[in-house]
Amino acid sequence: MIKQVDELRVNTEIVTDDYDSPWKEAVEHYFPEFMAFYFPDAYAEIDWSKGYDFLDQELRALSQDAELGKRFVDKLVKVTLLNGDEKWIYIHIEVQGTRQSEFGERMFVYNYRIFDHYRRPVASMAVLADEHPDWKPTSYGFSVLGCTHTLEFPVAKLTDYHDQLDELLTADNPFALITAAHILTQRTRKNDQERYEAKRRLVRLLYQRHWDKQRVIDLFTVLDWLMRLPERLEQQLWHEITDIEEQTKMRYVTTVERFEIEKRFQQGLEQGVVQGVVQGVVQGEYKLLKKQLERRFGTLPAWVSDKLSSAGEQDLERWGEAVLTEPTLDAIFNENTPH
Repeated sequence: MIKQVDELRVNTEIVTDDYDSPWKEAVEHYFPEFMAFYFPDAYAEIDWSKGYDFLDQELRALSQDAELGKRFVDKLVKVTLLNGDEKWIYIHIEVQGTRQSEFGERMFVYNYRIFDHYRRPVASMAVLADEHPDWKPTSYGFSVLGCTHTLEFPVAKLTDYHDQLDELLTADNPFALITAAHILTQRTRKNDQERYEAKRRLVRLLYQRHWDKQRVIDLFTVLDWLMRLPERLEQQLWHEITDIEEQTKMRYVTTVERFEIEKRFQQGLEQGVVQGVVQGVVQGEYKLLKKQLERRFGTLPAWVSDKLSSAGEQDLERWGEAVLTEPTLDAIFNENTPH
C-alpha cells in the first residue's frame, strides 16, 4: 500500500480547490473569530479570558471509523463558560465539505463518544461548506420503547451567505473574508480569468483592512490555498501584489514571505495527498470486507462491527484474506471465546 501512495504522490497533479489545510489553519489561528462569526450565541457564553485548548490527538483517538464523506476539518476544543456552572466544556466542530447522508449520525456518535470519554458537557457544531442549499441536517436521534435519544446541533450553512457577499467583503472578521473566498472559489471554478479577478480583489481588501502583518500573511495563505490559478495568472498576481505593497508601503507577502507561503502550500498539499490516499485505501478495504462478511454471515454482531470500525490497514488486510478460507466469524477474527 505504501508503494501505491508513493506512486500516486509522484503522479498526482496539483489539485485545485483544496480546502482541507486552509480551513484547519484558519480555525486554529482564529478560533474566537470563527465562533463569533458562525456561532455568535455560543461565543457570547464562553470566557475567552481563560483561553482554550485544541485536543486534536484525543479526537482522532475517539474517531477511528473509516472516513465518512469528505470533510474539511474536525476539531475538539476545551473552553470555559462565563456562567460558572461548569469549569470547562468541550466544543466538537465539524466543517463538512460535501452532502453526506450519515452526517447527522456521525455528529451524534462523536458527541456521545466525547462525553463518554471525558464525562463533561459537549457542544457539537457544524459548518456546512457543500453546494446544496437544501441539505441542512441539524439533528439525529431515535425513539424506541418509550426511550428517546436525540442530539440537536447548530449549523452554519455557507450557501446561506451567497446573497451577502457585499457584506462579507466589508466585515472585519477574518472568517467573513474566508467565507467570501470560499463562495468566489466555487463561483469561478470553470473560469480562470474570473477567479484571478476575484482573488486580486480579495488580496487588495487584505491590505485595506490595516491588519497586522502576520494576520495578512495567514489569510493570504488561506486565499492562496483556496483559489489556485494557472502559473501564468499566479505570476501576474504576484506582480500586482508587488505594486500594491509599493503603493501602501506595506511589504508583507513579497520576497521571503512568498517563498514561505509557497513552501507551506506545497507541504500541506503533499501531506493532504498522502493522507487522502491512505484514508481512501483504508476506507475501501473496510467497505469491501464489511460487504463480504455480510454476504457470508448476514447481519454482523456488534463485536464484529466494533472490530471493523477501529481496525487499521494491516488488520483489514489480514481479515480480508481470512474471509476467503475460514468457516466462522470467530475463526476469521481469531476469537476463541463466545460473545
